Amino acid sequence: MRTTVGIVGAGPAGLLLARLLHNAGVDSVVLESRDRAYVEQRQRAGILEQGTVDVLRAAGAGERMDREGLRHDGIELRFDRRRHRVDFPALTGGRSVTVYAQTEVCKDLIALQLKEGGPLLFEAEALAVEDADTDHPRVRFRHQGVEDVLECDYVVGCDGFWGVARRAVPAEVSRTFERSYPFGWLGVLADVPPSHDELVYARHDRGFALLSMRSPSVSRLYLQVPEGTDAESWSDEEIWDELERRFATDDGWRLERGPITQKSVTPMRSYVHEPMRHGRLFLAGDAAHIVPPTGAKGLNLAVGDVVTFARALTRLRETGSSELLDAYSATCLRRVWQAERFSYDMTTLLHPAPDADPFDSRLQLARLERLASSRAAETDLAEGYTGFSFE
Repeated sequence: MRTTVGIVGAGPAGLLLARLLHNAGVDSVVLESRDRAYVEQRQRAGILEQGTVDVLRAAGAGERMDREGLRHDGIELRFDRRRHRVDFPALTGGRSVTVYAQTEVCKDLIALQLKEGGPLLFEAEALAVEDADTDHPRVRFRHQGVEDVLECDYVVGCDGFWGVARRAVPAEVSRTFERSYPFGWLGVLADVPPSHDELVYARHDRGFALLSMRSPSVSRLYLQVPEGTDAESWSDEEIWDELERRFATDDGWRLERGPITQKSVTPMRSYVHEPMRHGRLFLAGDAAHIVPPTGAKGLNLAVGDVVTFARALTRLRETGSSELLDAYSATCLRRVWQAERFSYDMTTLLHPAPDADPFDSRLQLARLERLASSRAAETDLAEGYTGFSFE
């Protein structure tokens, strides 16, 4: 099998890249180790930055998002039983975010790819990326029990942290930067309308809590829990009671309860692999970087990576200049490190550490007081949350 761009992984990054390349007249093949049902049901991110929304619309993948997605013009910070709203459009020149689950983004892009794009092979397990440092890289894969080879001009690894693409980068040229956090998020889906029309980020001495949503009738909620917590060790009633404690305010706000349909625990970590390119292999999304979910950056960073690659390859084909392609890693990493910084700031702002002392607690409250009283501090948060430029 032969193609111009071999894409390993059919998450939002790989699927969007295939769509961008199709629109630019570049052929590609997407290899995905899981089946279609798994990809379309894999619960992950739910917040799309302004830039991601714009890219999906421009790619022809925004129709259902515009119809069913929930535009949010701000978030609410809660601390010390008080509420403070951050107004995104007023602070960023009109930018906002959209609540639209990664599962829905994948469904839309899969439908477009199967209807209009190149081959999208499910249950096609990538075994190795070979000859990445030559002009003819290749992906060895297994599909329907038969081992095969995809010959490419370029390979883009969108196969996540545990995928094979990053392993093709030699250890002697790789640098990794990592930070693990001593807590995780207990996340639940609940069949109950959200108790607030925007996301609520709550800092409490007992731990962080987040009120989010997947739709007008489905709530997504999170609790900070110790690292290694078993989700099933929390009963539904205990979860609702703890959420209620952490979201409590002095103005009579109430948390609505409903049936919990799903529980899971997400570990918290930061990770960056440099470089994001080796020869004709390009890493994108979780294959190259991971952020704690506090800043809602993971999916959006992946979108920035594939937009950067698609633009660079288009420039090469149109002008013969490889300048943008050669700069891929440096261009992406500038945005990645800003997102890592923002996500780290949000995480340390809102999560009490297990070994925190009263001094640490007062510093967190002082930082939140600063956000609530300074337009400059609010603007920095709003600009980071709504997204760093893809340029």
